[in-house]
Amino acid sequence: MAELQLKSHRFRAEREADWRRLERLLDRAEKSGVRRLQPAELLEIPVLYRQALSSLSVARAISLDQGLVDYLEALSSRAYFFVYGARTSAWTRIAGFFRHDWPEAVRGLWRETVVAAAITALAAVVAFGLVVRDPDWFYSFVPQALAAGREPHATTEFLRGTLQSGKDHKDGLEVLATFLFTHNSQIALYAFAFGFAFCVLTAVLLVANGGTLGAFLALFAQHGLAAPAVGWLMIHGVTELFAVTLAGAAGLSIGWAVAFPGARTRMDAVMHVGRRGALVMAGVVVMLFFAALLEGFARQLIQADWARYAIAAATAVVWGAYFYLPRGRRRAR
Repeated sequence: MAELQLKSHRFRAEREADWRRLERLLDRAEKSGVRRLQPAELLEIPVLYRQALSSLSVARAISLDQGLVDYLEALSSRAYFFVYGARTSAWTRIAGFFRHDWPEAVRGLWRETVVAAAITALAAVVAFGLVVRDPDWFYSFVPQALAAGREPHATTEFLRGTLQSGKDHKDGLEVLATFLFTHNSQIALYAFAFGFAFCVLTAVLLVANGGTLGAFLALFAQHGLAAPAVGWLMIHGVTELFAVTLAGAAGLSIGWAVAFPGARTRMDAVMHVGRRGALVMAGVVVMLFFAALLEGFARQLIQADWARYAIAAATAVVWGAYFYLPRGRRRAR
């Protein structure tokens, strides 16, 4: 035991100065940035890193005390990430997300996106037809709290007035936008999270969302207000519905991986699609924030139907071009 302690002491005494030097350089680089290091110091770090690895190998081979081995392992790990790790700024990573990562993830889910959009559209058409034939069906698709007086027994003038709400009441729009962002984000997150239940709950949520849309449109159409109602909904609805559809697509991809993992294990399959789904959902939150601004501000302040349609068309073109237009190949990192 005494001999082992003596070996450890001599080993540390001969090499500790280099370890401490490497530790100080890493501390400075992590706290102040790589640019604060001198060129000679940058060249010194790889040399010290290799020496630390050699010391770690010897320490393990001759069974030195565990505390020294743990210290060298931690130091070598820090140096490894400095020498070999990709060092990019936060702004570079954010730019890479919006330029490549998010659009590529969305394009990778194009099949699921088509399915999610089809489910939503079919539910909207069915709900529209049922409410037109029998207005009592309206309450099967729209909760009374959400209807806020926009119900089959409402007058045409009242319904027309709801399409112009906000023109003379601009105060509190910030609160409305915040509420809408929170509410829509919850729907999108549920659509994604429910995918684990073999796609069933995600599909149900998409059906409910489409049914609500169809029922509202049927209500206004019966009062001759279909065109203004579509403009009122689509000024923000293009972005919002697309975001919820993408969230549903991400959820469907997870549910499909759970049900049919293929050659992978079920856990590996879920992890594979989950990474892509996480990228999509990060972007969906951005889309819903933008939709909340349109719904909380633009829809309330812009009253002309043509302007609402123009904004809806512009957002559709922008999102479609952003996600699906061909772009240059991504440069290797």
